[in-house]
Amino acid sequence: MTTITEIAPDTFRINTFISEANLGFSQFLIRDEEPLLFHTGMRALFPAVREAVAKLIDPATLRWAAFSHFEADECGSLNEWQGIAPQAAAVCSMVAKMVSVDDFASKNPAKGMVDGEEFSTGNHTFRFLATPHVPHNWEAGLLFDTTTGVLFSSDILHQNGDVAAITSESVTDRVRQSMLEMQASPLADYLPYTPKTDATLKRVAALKPSTVASMHGSIYTGDGEKAILEYADVLREVFGGNG
Repeated sequence: MTTITEIAPDTFRINTFISEANLGFSQFLIRDEEPLLFHTGMRALFPAVREAVAKLIDPATLRWAAFSHFEADECGSLNEWQGIAPQAAAVCSMVAKMVSVDDFASKNPAKGMVDGEEFSTGNHTFRFLATPHVPHNWEAGLLFDTTTGVLFSSDILHQNGDVAAITSESVTDRVRQSMLEMQASPLADYLPYTPKTDATLKRVAALKPSTVASMHGSIYTGDGEKAILEYADVLREVFGGNG
């Protein structure tokens, strides 16, 4: 079942729990003069996500389809969105635009962003952070809504399970357990740990987000800086190893 939860003013979590994977997949719609969808979801989820978006805006008016990195759950249905929303363009890192996205979805060239660059959708202003290999992939980046304090964190704070849409309680233990479960599965080592990982996460935490909107699991509200620093510790513990 696909659910809709408002997590900040005019900011909505659209989530589909897939029991076979024991995992929820979230997209985030910012309802504004130029509507923005962070994560498109996989192509198989497109009908459900489109139906949910239609409850909030006219899907044909979608202007931006943003995401962290080139992966099916991040941008798999980008072409389907461009098929129904004539002005929809991707928002991603400049690296993603150059190496993958403009070839994959050539109808409307992507808006390639560089670290620290900002853009507005009307009432909301977004800052792009280039975060190579955090959570993963060379082209990774994150969006921070400076208007609401929401960090769209992709796989950061990933939690398995059918959990509450939003919580103010610490999710660190659940994050650790999810990482260990992933390590014991065919999807082991899905998060890299490099000499730059800790510094990158400290830079993200320094934004002091009031809400950390992860693709998988509960949305965390509260001390986002602390939550991300704790995440960095868990990532080092599970993936740092002797690598």
